[in-house]
Formats: sequence, structure tokens, C-alpha cells
Amino acid sequence: MFVDRVRIYVAAGGGGNGCVSFRREKYVPTGGPDGGDGGDGGSVIVSVSPRLHTLMDLRRRKHYKAPNGHSGRGKNQHGRNGNDIIIEVPPGTVVCDSSSGGVIADLVSPGQSVVVAAGGKGGKGNARFATATRQTPRFAQPGRVGEERWIDLELKLLADVGFVGLPNAGKSTLLSRISAARPKIADYPFTTTRPHLGVVDLGDGRSFVAADIPGLIEGAHLGSGLGHEFLRHIERTKVLVHVVDMAGIGEGHDPVKDFEIVREEMKLYNPELALRPAIIACSKMDLPEARENYEKTRDILSKLGCETCPISGVTGEGVKELLEAIAKALDL
Repeated sequence: MFVDRVRIYVAAGGGGNGCVSFRREKYVPTGGPDGGDGGDGGSVIVSVSPRLHTLMDLRRRKHYKAPNGHSGRGKNQHGRNGNDIIIEVPPGTVVCDSSSGGVIADLVSPGQSVVVAAGGKGGKGNARFATATRQTPRFAQPGRVGEERWIDLELKLLADVGFVGLPNAGKSTLLSRISAARPKIADYPFTTTRPHLGVVDLGDGRSFVAADIPGLIEGAHLGSGLGHEFLRHIERTKVLVHVVDMAGIGEGHDPVKDFEIVREEMKLYNPELALRPAIIACSKMDLPEARENYEKTRDILSKLGCETCPISGVTGEGVKELLEAIAKALDL
């Protein structure tokens, strides 16, 4: 199961209390203070692990509590610090505070980490408070409380190219044609219900990562058809490929209108997406009706401000030209 959003509760450990103690040795009846400091509480840390690709593991556990620091003891013995808790997440995870909605960190690189709940500092023992005029302090400092809060973890896929379009436009077929990815393919809308990534090797040391985004529908920017769940995954892409079904005319589809629906939904969701380099992939050109419809609409499509590539994910027609257009847009 692909899980790309979870909410969890994190609580750091409290600091240990400082100790009130005095030296008691033979022949030293009035020894000075020797109370040790308390240990620091453990922190909760979110860290990127390259072996993870989803947030599914975090669905099973919602609460994370780091241990408290130990209290100080006599003979100037400091308490042991509480151990930190490490929560591993996949690259591309955005960490947000649930109450304010503010972004705490955007974790994209393996090994990158952020403290989401800092452990409380340990209290000072009474030995710390001895002065020339106060030689026998009978008090110590208590440990501080650790931080706690609810956080949202949101995964945004890391891809160079995003395949977007209406349901059943041929995005998954195209991805399976150009990479080793094997998304589910069938002749009905919303076959793809989760994003898929594929690495495309162009040869000569050139490659890019492509993401097949589940089909968008009108109103996606408002959440229709799980629009928000899908649109977030194209926010990091550098180039967008609009896959348009050329064989769908007569079934309530029009290639130009289909393209404009998807582009408008992305613009309403995030205006920056409308500024990304875009390519129109006219799909299903192996079907006679698609070729006929392409000839009817090619002049209109060419005026939309995007390079147009007629392709067939089934036969491979035009795929090489599309990949070269993508490589050019990526400056590969």
C-alpha cells in the first residue's frame, strides 16, 4: 500500500532532576555539596532513509515518546541522558506542525534530519550553587519538561518529469514503455490509484526519473477525485508531460479541452506549476481514430505554447522523439 500522509504525536523526554547531596566521609563531618546534575531528556528526530519509499510503517504507530533523563546522584554523579528516538522517513518528506500548519523541514537528501521535539535539559545539582557566601546550598534545580506536539508527515515524490492527464489517457502505458516500472494498466478510468516512479535511461550517461500521476478530473484543485492527494506529487517536477487521449473524441472528450482542464487545475492548485516547461504527448496513435483526430486538431494543439509529440505507448511510435524533447527541456 502506498501511504503519503500521516499524523503522529511526538513527545521528548523530560530532563532529570539535580541532586541535593553533601560529602559524608570519615573525619569530614561537614563536607561540601556534591549533588550531580540530572541527565538531558531524549529528543525525537525525523531522519531520511533511502531504503523507504512510503510512509506506510508510520500508520501502525501514532505515538512516539522519548525516555526521560535520569536524576543526578551524590558524589557529583551526573544522571544518564535519555536516548533519542529516530523516526525514519523516505526522501521527499515534508514535516509540518499540525496546529499551525507551518513547515518544520523539507527532507529530500538521505541522512538529512530534523529535531521535531527537543528533550528537556537536566537540572543542576546543588554543587553548582555553592559560593563563598553560600557554602551549603540545600536546593537543586528540577529538570525541564521536554517538547511535545502533533506533526504531519507529507510525502512528495522526487521526480524530474511528471506525466499528467485525465484518467485513462495512457500515462501508465507510456511509463511502462520507457522504464522498468510496471504500473497497473487496464482499459477503464482510475486504473492508477497511486503514483509510480520509473527511471528512464537515455544512454550516454543521461537519465531522468519520471512519475506517473493518477488521473486528474475537473475540480481536482478542490480535492475532487483525490486531487490534492495526487497534485502534491508534481510540485517537485521540472518538466510536465501532458498525456492527451487522441482516440477519445466522440466519447465526451476533446484533446484541446482535456489539456486545458488539467492545466487549469494545476494552475489553481499551485500557480507555479503553470510556469513549468510542458510537452503535449498525443497518445494512442496506434488507433486509426487517434491518427485521424490528431490531423484535425494538430494546428490548434501547436498554438497552445507547448511542443507536441504524437506517440503510441503500445507500439513505441514517436516515443524516441518524446524522450529527446524531454531531455532537451531538462538540459540533459
